[in-house]
Amino acid sequence: MKKSNPTIKAQILRSAFYVLLVVGVCAIPFALAQRSFNDRPTSAPPSKQTQRTFTFADRVAYQRAIEDVYWRHRIWPKENAKPKPLLDEVMSAEQIEKKVEDYLRDSRALEAYWHKPIASEQLQAEMERMARNTKQPEVLLELFEALGNDPFVIAECLARPVLTERFANGDPVATAVVATPLRGVAQNVPQARGYSERQEAQVPVTMAAVSNANYTLPVIASPSGSCTDDTWTATSTTNAPLRRWLHKAVWTGTEMIVWGGYLYDGTNHFLNTGGRYNPSTDSWTATSTTNAPDGRFSHTAIWTGTEMIVWGGYFYDVAPHWSNTGGRYNPSTDSWTATNLINAPDGRQGHTALWTGAEMIVWGGAYRDFSGLHFANTGGRYNPGTNTWTNTSTTNTPDARAGHTAVWSGSEMIVWAGEYYDDIGYHYLNTGGRYNYSTDSWAPTSTINAPSIRAGHTAVWTGSEMIVWGGYDQMNDFRSGGRYNPSTDSWTATSTTNAPDGRENHTAVWTSGEMIVWGGNSYSFDYNTGGRYNPGTDSWIATSTTNAPDSRWGHTAVWTGSRMIVWGGNFFGGFDTGGQYCAQSGPRPTPSPRARPTPAPRP
Repeated sequence: MKKSNPTIKAQILRSAFYVLLVVGVCAIPFALAQRSFNDRPTSAPPSKQTQRTFTFADRVAYQRAIEDVYWRHRIWPKENAKPKPLLDEVMSAEQIEKKVEDYLRDSRALEAYWHKPIASEQLQAEMERMARNTKQPEVLLELFEALGNDPFVIAECLARPVLTERFANGDPVATAVVATPLRGVAQNVPQARGYSERQEAQVPVTMAAVSNANYTLPVIASPSGSCTDDTWTATSTTNAPLRRWLHKAVWTGTEMIVWGGYLYDGTNHFLNTGGRYNPSTDSWTATSTTNAPDGRFSHTAIWTGTEMIVWGGYFYDVAPHWSNTGGRYNPSTDSWTATNLINAPDGRQGHTALWTGAEMIVWGGAYRDFSGLHFANTGGRYNPGTNTWTNTSTTNTPDARAGHTAVWSGSEMIVWAGEYYDDIGYHYLNTGGRYNYSTDSWAPTSTINAPSIRAGHTAVWTGSEMIVWGGYDQMNDFRSGGRYNPSTDSWTATSTTNAPDGRENHTAVWTSGEMIVWGGNSYSFDYNTGGRYNPGTDSWIATSTTNAPDSRWGHTAVWTGSRMIVWGGNFFGGFDTGGQYCAQSGPRPTPSPRARPTPAPRP
């Protein structure tokens, strides 16, 4: 912990020290790399180490090197008008320092609780697990390189934080000797064991570490052989979030963030927990619950380039709630900021949300009050920079609905289909609308050759067309779809030859060449099948079921640039498992270039 009540002089000296630290010491990791990306070392002989001292300042410098690798791969949505900022503009030296303090404090607290430190054999095994199980070997190679391909540094700065996170959350495989999670353990562990939260707060974190361990740099799979087309691999379940469905997920470029959802185990659980899955290290990190929104499901989530914004949804405590609250989650700092309630749309579920580059637009959805069930044709635009809401126009808006889809074309939000309910019963739609962000105005989408009425379908944007597929009406689950071209306001049917079985509650991702649909359910079946649709050839091929996850619905899926990651979902109680499907049809995203030249090696 930082010292309490520091003098002004001490603050100035400390600030000056860390400015010099970041400017000078952070150059260490980058200077150590000797080869280009196409000729990286992937293994090294055992390190002939004598006693080594590793200071807190060293850890901070190497943590910054790690954060720089992740930031360069972080997706900056093309809709964002401003260029991607430098790492220093989004993550301060103090925030990087705090990350180091946090993992060291947990590591020291574990040592105090166990009466022995994390062993070098455990750190070596963790490095080998990362190298063996990585789903983004090219990123892991960059991380190793940023740490100088030094196995001692990698063990201390990459393996230790991941391993400590698992131990601290009571992973039964990782901990072996600990049955109780570290966090909150003061309520569960007898004081005779020598552990308390007060003791944890007093654990020193800035002392130097001394090690005599000999570590070996493990071999990482080459990027070219890491992803075989049309194959599945399991996603790690170690430290994964609690099983759930009807949650949401976003892809940041380096992590899949999942949050919220529902679980029934005899009691209703509306979850405000989540997790960040890092495919380069094949590891999970829990998302903070401090200041997180209330638990919920059927909410929405979007990625802005720096934050995940969640909004709306449903939960029940002493009464049902349709929420108009939300939160902004920053994965770099593991922190939440509430969205403003002033002028926010009415609470709802089954709505849609998307990111324009400057604002999140939410629209549609359903809610219930004392007078009955209501469907909305209203929406709002949320600006995270000013934390303010603006209503969307209701002039010429499409009919009220929920269970519809929405995509962003670059200048318009296109919504389509969905359902509503009145005194007669449920009604299904094949109408839609185009919302012009610049003029705050609506225009209808053509219904000529549009797919049949439906809700619960999926939609993706290809760069020029919206492709919709699947869904249901009162009698059918559909295996049909359509491609909508906004420039001509026209529809083209998608082929049904070799298309997957009709379904709802499935997922769809766009790979830059194909739409991949997977999972879902129908009136009779739950599926672990899927299909890849190529709009250029108007053709389908089935996705492999070998090693595919179990059948499920209400799961999430994200596209990483080479893999589709699916996680969670429901089928007889819910899942905390997932899978990664390799599809080689789409190009991989190119990381941002380094913001500064590589400094000279440390003397």
